[in-house]
Amino acid sequence: MNFLIQRSELRDLWEKASAGERIDEADALRLFESKDLNAVGAIADLVRQRKVGNHASYILNRYVNYSNYCILSCQFCSFARKKRDADGFQLTVEEIAQKAKEALTIGITELHIVGGLHPSLPFSYYTDMLKALKAVDPRVQLKCFTAIEILHLAWLAKKSVEQTLIELKEAGLESLTGGGAEIFRKEVRSQIAKGKESAAEYLDVHRTWHKLGGRSTCTMLFGHVESLADRVDHLRHLRDLQDETHGFVGFVPLAYQPENNEIPVTTPPTGFDALRTIAISRIYLDNFDHITAYWVGLGLKLAQVALNYGADDIHGTIVEEHIFRMAGGKAPQIQAEKDLIKAIRETGRVPVQRNTFYEPIKVLDETNAPDPAGLEKETASV
Repeated sequence: MNFLIQRSELRDLWEKASAGERIDEADALRLFESKDLNAVGAIADLVRQRKVGNHASYILNRYVNYSNYCILSCQFCSFARKKRDADGFQLTVEEIAQKAKEALTIGITELHIVGGLHPSLPFSYYTDMLKALKAVDPRVQLKCFTAIEILHLAWLAKKSVEQTLIELKEAGLESLTGGGAEIFRKEVRSQIAKGKESAAEYLDVHRTWHKLGGRSTCTMLFGHVESLADRVDHLRHLRDLQDETHGFVGFVPLAYQPENNEIPVTTPPTGFDALRTIAISRIYLDNFDHITAYWVGLGLKLAQVALNYGADDIHGTIVEEHIFRMAGGKAPQIQAEKDLIKAIRETGRVPVQRNTFYEPIKVLDETNAPDPAGLEKETASV
């Protein structure tokens, strides 16, 4: 038994995890309420080790936000703008394709594309965008749209969610993003994202996508006005859907960024809170293979620490990130591949370049490490 656990009040939960038993909601809340972060982390690391061994992954990807014009006015959002706002933007399909071409110079394997609920773009804009990106390079995996965007596109197309997803898939969509989950509890949702889709609608979009053979990620926005019990409730909904469909490839806890929005939260989640949330997610979501420490919200150093608290992935190169930065995020917009690899190696893990579905592209050791000088040169050209 881990020496951190021998005298811990959480010893029984360590024994549960060691036996491969599922913890319940009361157990998860108890973990959240514990001040013994090292013990919580030790349990999470046990589960992580069983899932992935000594590997930790990253992805070469590029974010594209096609527009920040949005018909909603979510209280927590610092990204959305109205047409009257001077700092609103909208990209053409050609501009998006050009960003993809530029990103290919650093070897990306994924384009991650989301935007606001645009008031006037037609459904054809979105299918044309997918087709244009596949024409740039059919090997690049397209991870696009949140659940609320899918509901908006279904409304635009005047079709069911299922038929809308079928047409997007035919145009080139390969994965849904996990954004927009926020916190599922209705009372919290009405405080931070009034008018947004309900928890049931979010889950049903992903359920429908999974039943079509698609896979996706999911998220939780934590550290604002929700309670610890609300977080557990959120995780319960995700675990239940995963039991049903097995379509989620990874879970990404997102630390709330407090600036430039209408929620009365003056400080972001602490490092303690971020690490325990990642750790408890790893322990509770026993039917998920991967937990991502999102360096954009955490910073690369804390994401690195999170690899010892249940996370097995630190996300990707990103290249251009707007949503967290407009909310006050201080992390850079890009990470070079060499820095992601270095961060993973410093924790004693073996770096693995993955694809959109967390499937390994290559396992890196000292003999096949990328050339740092070459990577720096390529990154500078983006």
